[in-house]
Amino acid sequence: MKKLIVLLLILVSFNSFAQNDAKRISQYNLENKTGIQGYDPVGYFNQGKAVKGKKEIAASYQGVTYNFSSAENKNAFLKNPSKYEPQYGGWCAYAMGSAGEKVEINPETFKIVDGKLYLFYNAYFNNTLKSWNKDENNLKTKADTNWKKIYK
Repeated sequence: MKKLIVLLLILVSFNSFAQNDAKRISQYNLENKTGIQGYDPVGYFNQGKAVKGKKEIAASYQGVTYNFSSAENKNAFLKNPSKYEPQYGGWCAYAMGSAGEKVEINPETFKIVDGKLYLFYNAYFNNTLKSWNKDENNLKTKADTNWKKIYK
């Protein structure tokens, strides 16, 4: 009987993890389950710039795959994924704060605030990082609230 209960608990936990992964995949800004358009999330912190990752050096975290420019960056990510993952599922931070919308990003337009990675839309003479910088505290508070509503 104990074995049956343990087996049922294991099956329930696997199902729960699969549901969480599916939820992330459906809400995050991904291309073929890959985050940040293939850019290395650790590169923003360690190199201070957007660095394209390599498919050959990839790791998945809760259903989302990230590419890395080096094995060192991959290992750093695996030790603490939440430190390196972009905020708001990789959607534009400004759009999340100003309108609660999921808007595409330019992976080369970013800012690190309080040790967290924020990405921004930047095309057609519209760099939302500039707008974010004008009202960062207010927009960040609103973006946090809006993301919690989207990603329940």
